[in-house]
Order: sequence, then C-alpha cells, then structure tokens
Amino acid sequence: MAAEAGETVQLSVIVPAYNYGHLLRRTLDSALFQLRPDCELLVIDDGSTDDTPKLLDEIEAQQRPGFRHVRQDNAGPAAARNAGLHLSRGEYLLFLDADDELLPGALDAVCTAIKERPQASVLLGGRFTRRAGGREKYHPPPAALASDPCARLADYLLRKKIGMSHGSTVVRRELIARRPYPESLRGSEDIPVFARLFVEGEIATIARPLVRIHKHADSLRHLGPDSEARVAMLTDEIFRGLPASCGSLRGAYAARRNLSLFRIALRQGETGRAFRLLRGAVRQDVRQAFDPRQIRKNLAAALAWLLRRRPP
Repeated sequence: MAAEAGETVQLSVIVPAYNYGHLLRRTLDSALFQLRPDCELLVIDDGSTDDTPKLLDEIEAQQRPGFRHVRQDNAGPAAARNAGLHLSRGEYLLFLDADDELLPGALDAVCTAIKERPQASVLLGGRFTRRAGGREKYHPPPAALASDPCARLADYLLRKKIGMSHGSTVVRRELIARRPYPESLRGSEDIPVFARLFVEGEIATIARPLVRIHKHADSLRHLGPDSEARVAMLTDEIFRGLPASCGSLRGAYAARRNLSLFRIALRQGETGRAFRLLRGAVRQDVRQAFDPRQIRKNLAAALAWLLRRRPP
C-alpha cells in the first residue's frame, strides 16, 4: 500500500513526461513496485501527443495506491517539474526523468536516510549511467564536500568534482520551493536549481545507487544546441539570488561554456564565430581560457579543424 489522500506523505516521486510513452512504463514500474505507505508517485503529462495519456489512464484504471497523474498543455520540462512541486504532497521530493528507472530498494534507502538524517535538506545518492550500447558506469555520491558554499558551487560548476542528477537527488520541499525551475529555459534548467542546492542545502549522502540514467540520442536532455544568448541566459539564472561572495565564479562559468561553444563552432566550420567566442572567453576569465585542460581540448579541436581543411 502507498499513501492515500489525507495520509502523511514523506516522499513524492515526480515524473515529468512528454512523448516518452515507449519508455514510460519501465520508469513508472520501477517506482510503483516499491512504493511505500508514506510515498506517492505523481506524473505530470506535459501535453504528450503519443500514447502517454493512454498508458497513464491504464495505470489509473488499475487503482494503484499512491499513483496520480495530471495533464497540462505543453510548457516544457521546467514547467512540468514546477507543476509537480505544487501538486505533490511529500515533505521531500525526488524528480525522476521519464526515460530513467529507480533501482530496487531505492525508496526504502531514501526514507531510511530521511529518518536518520532529519537535519539534511538535500540527500545525494549514487547513480548508474547506461549508454545505448549497454555500457554502464557507476557514479558514487561525493565522498566529501567543501564546508564553504561557494567552494561547493565551484566544485560543481567548474571543477566537476561533484555532481547532481534527477533520480539520485532528494530535496526537502521548502528548499526547492524557494528556487523552482526556471521556465524560461528549455534545456539545462536543472543547473540553476542544483547550483542553489549546493549553496543553500544541508547535504548528506546515501552510500548506494538509486537510479539508472539512460543516455540515448533522442533524449529530451538534448534540447537544442547552446548559443551565446542561451549561455548568457543560463548564467544569469544560475547566479540570480546567490550570495555576492559567489559572484567571482560567474565569469569563469560563462568562459567555460563559451569555450565549449568555440570547439563546437570549429567542428561545424564556423571559424569566424569560433574565434569570436574564444576572444569572449578570454575577456570573461583569462584563467579559464588558459587552464591546461581547456588548452588541451582547444588544441585538439583546432587540430581536427586544420586536418579537415587539408586538400585530399
């Protein structure tokens, strides 16, 4: 049995779904088969035009305890997650993407961690990522976190020493309600939210994997290519409302994103745009532009560009 209306819900699993009917059954089954009396599963159908509504109606007809679904006009993943935030009843929230799957025992592990660490507002578990060919990699939760919030943010945004993902991150409702998903972004909308959690959250870890994240070509994680305007918008969203002491990271982050765009532009043969992006990155943060790891990536991209220019 899972939570019925009127009962106390400790944990809400929220699944935003858009045209993933061919994968959604796997995702929902992974949660339904382990729902506890203090958990609920809420699906936000973001205006799907495939067989998602039919699948959700079939599950509804089975009267599965703790399961609810709501349909809205298509508004993007951020809006769907925010709808889940407002409509769910749990004290803690776990957002699960519609093409991923919770691992057996994940909800028991989360609810045990909530009980044992009531001071934590963010719980980070491990995750598996699986490529289309079946190759899988385990990403454990961070072994240690810096005590300074801005250092944690740098470890997430710049150094890539720690990470967060949907499915392996559990958040206390009141914390994420302060900074819901930015609906102006369609893609990368999780980064501003996760950045705020690293700065403001009281973080604890769960020493086991919670989710299997499936990487595939048609994933909605790839919602269009980055552009200079999109990088600027994303950077604004990340640093909006963060402590002024973290402001020094802003230029470094923008430089990193624009260096990535520089390499993409070179691969696409857009040399004028590429070198404009490179100059912009140098102006934003010269240290990032000349970071040894960035230099190696940039040289590799430039070499590949030169080789393509050679006559046959």
